[in-house]
Amino acid sequence: MKIAVTGKTGQVALALSERASGAERAGSGAEVALLGRPELDLAAPASIAAAIAAVRPDVVVNAAAYTAVDQAETQRDTAFAVNGAGAGAVAAAAWALGVPLIHISTDYVFDGGKPAPYAEGDATAPLGVYGASKLAGEAAVLAAHPAAVILRTAWVYSPFGGNFVKTMLRLAATRDDSNVPREIRVVADQIGNPTSALDIADGVLALAQRLVAAPAAAAGVFHMAGSGEASWADLAVAVFAASAAQGGPAAKVHRISTADYPTPAPRPANSRLNCAKLAQAYGLRLPDWRASVTEVVARLIKEHNA
Repeated sequence: MKIAVTGKTGQVALALSERASGAERAGSGAEVALLGRPELDLAAPASIAAAIAAVRPDVVVNAAAYTAVDQAETQRDTAFAVNGAGAGAVAAAAWALGVPLIHISTDYVFDGGKPAPYAEGDATAPLGVYGASKLAGEAAVLAAHPAAVILRTAWVYSPFGGNFVKTMLRLAATRDDSNVPREIRVVADQIGNPTSALDIADGVLALAQRLVAAPAAAAGVFHMAGSGEASWADLAVAVFAASAAQGGPAAKVHRISTADYPTPAPRPANSRLNCAKLAQAYGLRLPDWRASVTEVVARLIKEHNA
């Protein structure tokens, strides 16, 4: 099975490449072809179809996105070009080839006002440009590829690129002249599902195999995020505990409110995702976020010390 993955430098794309390579060495995996600029640019739809067709994929995964949440507030046109029209062009390319499409979306399509985890059928109401552009992308994808599977995920971290877990470790490693561990202010009134890109990759690979074997499988929108919930402060505490256990940097967490940490783009207070639909349709449920955070932190500490 050959998978064309857009967004070759992103966390999910790199995780897919790594997980597929490991499975391939074991004789049971897929071949992943990472596509990105300059050969494929979601902001330039004319580049997309030819770049994907050249791979001759069995499945297409659209993991490329404009993800600068705050910057999107002043770059609306770019965000919508990439996350909206660009996503639709990827879907159209996959449809023209007659192959399944898996599209990665976000929890930020919700406004956070619901007191319980969000299900796929709940009303969407993004608070910022990023969420609105991703919601536009979902509509464009389903319009161009009616059999597409859209996976909304949340709070993604990994050993790759920039993310919250790596930021916490970097800040913890910064000490003043007294060599006293830092106290780091972290928002405690936003809750969601921390999700390892490595776990997303495992889920996407399993789903891709199902879609190739059964093209008529359930399509539409599904939620796929780490099991369990946390605030950003809870996640920071878990990161520092895992790091300290490996002899890495740690810090104290000072819990603050969203009002204490204003950002250009508002964030939903609750972006927890109910993932029962995916489990029912495909038997997929991602691991508990605590175990996955421990795994990623241990790897980061080991790589730093190597």
